[in-house]
Amino acid sequence: MKESKEEKKKENGNSAMLKIATFIVDRRNLFFLLIGIALVFCAIASKWVKVENDLAAYLPDTAETSVGIDLMSDQFITYGSAKVMVANITYDEACRISEEIEDREDVTMVVFGDDPEHYNDFSALYEITFSYPEDDARCLDGLGEIRESLSGYDIYVSTSMGDQAAEIIADEMKVVSALVAVVVLSVLIFTSSTYAEVPVLLLTFGASAVLASGTNFFLGTISFVSDSVTIVLQLALSVDYAIIFCNRYKEEHQTLGIREADIVALSKSIPEICSSSLTTIGGLVAMMFMQYGIGKDMAICLIKAIFFSLLSVFLFMPGLIMVFGKAMDKTKHKSFIPRISFVGKFDYMTRIIIPPLFMLAVVMAFFLSNDCPYVYGYSKIVTPVQNETQIADKMISEAFGDSNFVALMVPSGSYEKEAALMRELESRPEVDRCQGLANTEAMDGYTLTDTLSAREFSELFNVDYEVSELLYMAYAVNDENYAKIINGFSGYKVPLIDIVMFLYEEVNEGYVTLDADLMETLEDANAQMKMAKDQLQGEDYSRILVYLNLPEEGDETFAFLDEMHEIAGRYYDGPEHIVVAGESTSQYDLMKTFARDNTVVSVVSILAVLAVLLFTFLSAGMPVLLILVIQGAIWINFSFPTIQHTYLFFMGYLIVSSIQMGANIDYAIVISGRYTELRKIMGKKEAVVETLNFAFPTIITSGSMMVLSGVAIGRLSSDATICGIGQCLGRGTTISIFLVMFVLPQILMVGEKIIEKTSFEVSVPIRLDRGFGTVRVDGFVRGQVNGTVVGEMHALVRGEVAAVVTMGNMHEVSSDEDDVPAGIEEKEEV
Repeated sequence: MKESKEEKKKENGNSAMLKIATFIVDRRNLFFLLIGIALVFCAIASKWVKVENDLAAYLPDTAETSVGIDLMSDQFITYGSAKVMVANITYDEACRISEEIEDREDVTMVVFGDDPEHYNDFSALYEITFSYPEDDARCLDGLGEIRESLSGYDIYVSTSMGDQAAEIIADEMKVVSALVAVVVLSVLIFTSSTYAEVPVLLLTFGASAVLASGTNFFLGTISFVSDSVTIVLQLALSVDYAIIFCNRYKEEHQTLGIREADIVALSKSIPEICSSSLTTIGGLVAMMFMQYGIGKDMAICLIKAIFFSLLSVFLFMPGLIMVFGKAMDKTKHKSFIPRISFVGKFDYMTRIIIPPLFMLAVVMAFFLSNDCPYVYGYSKIVTPVQNETQIADKMISEAFGDSNFVALMVPSGSYEKEAALMRELESRPEVDRCQGLANTEAMDGYTLTDTLSAREFSELFNVDYEVSELLYMAYAVNDENYAKIINGFSGYKVPLIDIVMFLYEEVNEGYVTLDADLMETLEDANAQMKMAKDQLQGEDYSRILVYLNLPEEGDETFAFLDEMHEIAGRYYDGPEHIVVAGESTSQYDLMKTFARDNTVVSVVSILAVLAVLLFTFLSAGMPVLLILVIQGAIWINFSFPTIQHTYLFFMGYLIVSSIQMGANIDYAIVISGRYTELRKIMGKKEAVVETLNFAFPTIITSGSMMVLSGVAIGRLSSDATICGIGQCLGRGTTISIFLVMFVLPQILMVGEKIIEKTSFEVSVPIRLDRGFGTVRVDGFVRGQVNGTVVGEMHALVRGEVAAVVTMGNMHEVSSDEDDVPAGIEEKEEV
């Protein structure tokens, strides 16, 4: 029998894949060794991974928040601070505690008083500032000691110091991972056909998870979101790969021995699994185009995780099957997954009704999802679980109200401009108060930047006027203001903070000597002024803290941030010289990046998946129908927050929509591919029923894992970002499963003509293939094999074959090769 060029190409491809599969199976001990070494390294390296806990760190470098963070890091020192609330105490007790805290050497200031902002309803609020920068470990040590000293009281602590939030999230994700492991084990036992396949799958998953986690070390720093959910999402996204290979092995093992079935199954699974992974990767690639850097961070982590899942399935799992092969034969059991013929019959009966109803639902969902109440901070979100920090913030907020402030940074050099700017801002109803050098009280009613003459200084510090005059002369020389030396000092005034700090330097250098009492006063004044200057004045910029009467986010807040630029710009030659940093600014920047990223993620994910589907189905109509179903599921998913009037953190949409499009589309591919095959030999009703019975085990296995994993993350995490991703992923996958089971079949039946007319598959004349002797048959065939055969075959036939091969290929095999790799033998007939 002569073979066409196309058939010859397929035969060579199959032969090459068989050789690769044979090498992997027969050299399994080598791969065990290599993977074992890699696992040991990755288990150790996973502890070296650096995690970034600040979402603002992933904003574009040009975003105002990023500019502000860099500016504050270069120009200012931020000292450690904490709010400590002590409940159920009298005012006298509160005063005593305040004095005890203030007497600590590591505390430089405690703000407390009898005003409602610090003592209310038998609760006291202490605003503590430590003597060290906030990244100094001594601040956390001091706070720990204060906690210990107040252990007999009801206390609530709120601070930005340390990585307490990261530690809490890490502990929560350990619980989530353990629960997901139980879920996976339960699902695998329920959906398996042999108990011994469960450890094969679990070991494969475990190896890929460790490899993915350990190799994050090479990325340098990853976000806490990626660090927390990658392993769980990796399992949910890539579980299909191992299940496809395992099912293929069991199918081949019906006619071949363990080793032979392992090799043949691997050779067929590699291209099939790689094709399946492309849609998932395509959806994740969309996240790499996000302007907000956390999208790229998470996409890289997940794509890398999928790569290691493929590696584990192709290189590690074949060896595991050889190890557990006999046990798999001995532990076979009846499948627990029922047939769902009733669903197929329902779909057939409703094929005319469901598609228009679905289109109506999709249109409504599109408009509802566009009104989804996205938020860009955590202030409006209530998670199902509240951690210690969240509880403390809530208690402090309920007792003393919320505090929202931003740091306004302006060019330094003019205390007068700063004072005028603060007066104008404080006149606005949106501003509660401002805090800067120009209005910080120093002593005896003077502010830090009030200018004093030599006589006023001598009276304030109780020093001789002659000494004060000499000090001012030295200051003028140091300031190179020689005109004052010549013309006299009667009108020469110097800002209080500058003259005090200059005097302190002169004393330290031995040029000036003061008595003990005055020296103590000077030291205290200098310490307070130095701390104020470190925090509020840099070399090029001054920092003004603006306390707002506005929530952290919202249209009114964001509009006033823009107005602050305009107001300050009038004092400093335009708003381009003004920088505002803070939670509100960060959330404003996130909102602006989301406006772009929302469109980019949707368009790129659809185009990426569309490209894969076009080459898979060789039809323009089929990909459009499949994407319509999954995109409809995404819109329906994000309609729920609108309907329920619940806030959704914007990251949930960006990440879950990409994952939903990339991963859930696989369910639609399984059903549409099978239905297309069966329609060549069956009517619509029979094809739909058989398709759903075939696809249900795969969909319920993978889908239930993703749903339950999402629910676990959503219910057990106290972080709004992670919680939102879990909730949306669980709900979205559930919707996708429902649509591919109860809507997609009807759309396929109604849209058959569209699919057929938009097909660009090259048609070839129907040709009856014939073979005699030993003939290898692979694919969907109709014809005679010593009798009539209609069905999918993967067999060696010794005899005569006359059949039409509509999908696959058929060719004669030489008697000495039998078209199998070396060492493969057919199972003996019983």
